[in-house]
Amino acid sequence: MMRANLWLRAASRVVVRVAEFRATAFFELEKSAKRIPWAQFIAPGQVAEFRVTAKKSKLYHSDAIAERLVKSLMSVVGAKNLPGTNPPARKRAPAQPAHQSTKPQLFVVRVFHDAFTISVDTSGELLHMRGYRQAVGKAPLRETLAAALLLAADWDGSAPLLDPFCGSGTIPIEAALLARRIPPGLHRRFAFMAWPNFDAKTWRALLHESQTAALASSPALILGSDRDAGAIASSRANAERAGVLADIDFQARAISAIQPPEAPGLVATNPPYGVRVSERTTLRNLYARFGQLLRARCAGWRVALYSADPRLAAEMELPLGELFRTTNGGIKVAALLVDILKSRPEQP
Repeated sequence: MMRANLWLRAASRVVVRVAEFRATAFFELEKSAKRIPWAQFIAPGQVAEFRVTAKKSKLYHSDAIAERLVKSLMSVVGAKNLPGTNPPARKRAPAQPAHQSTKPQLFVVRVFHDAFTISVDTSGELLHMRGYRQAVGKAPLRETLAAALLLAADWDGSAPLLDPFCGSGTIPIEAALLARRIPPGLHRRFAFMAWPNFDAKTWRALLHESQTAALASSPALILGSDRDAGAIASSRANAERAGVLADIDFQARAISAIQPPEAPGLVATNPPYGVRVSERTTLRNLYARFGQLLRARCAGWRVALYSADPRLAAEMELPLGELFRTTNGGIKVAALLVDILKSRPEQP
């Protein structure tokens, strides 16, 4: 569990299943819930929070389920830590002392066909919160999505990488962390650190192990560019906080000025989506120009990008294949990949 939180680059959170049982009445739920070792996951005075979803079950009222679970937890841990047996009626039901300032311990509860699955969140803040990205651009890409694009394209840090729409630098920074074998969770705290049985000695050993194995610098050239000079300033500031500024060459330049290295590598980027209809006409020209430049200057390279509009991606005139689908900032996007064949270069 500790290794998963420390090393997973594309996951949102790590949860541990702590109980499974069936219940069709509230007295059955309360009886089974009392057997859960709540005290292993709640420190004295800490807040407990339940996120409940229930479908196709006799017990379907998520607020009432959360209330029973809070009551059960309090009967095991003790009322002095979690006073009150009637939490506010809402899906995320907390039991919280008025003086408490510690972050809540989240429990995720799923009920499906009368089967209860109760898991404890081990991560706390979502895993994309690496801690380095304080300066962001207009349309920031989550760190986990940047890493997912690199992993799906099978980039391992041995070949050059270029992001010509780098924004606040998330893709180049995640690439540098990956290339140097630096765990993304190295400089942050996790929910499991507040557990009463937290093994600090083992955690320190894992951190030491990862720091010893990390490379001093990136084996591959990593390039990030953007036409917005302010975005490049943000990129450099974020890369410095991540400890990888020396591994990335950031430049303020338009895509027409990109000069990829001769050695083939990966173009990984998150170009503008054109969510507004008025933007799409302008972006069609941008995507068409981008595709032309890739064909002319990146023969032998792979190209991986996120796209929210298949019509814009089609303007690149490349046989893009779909890697996976996800959402970014509430927008549905597809991760696309293509190998640029080596052929006679076009005139850019």
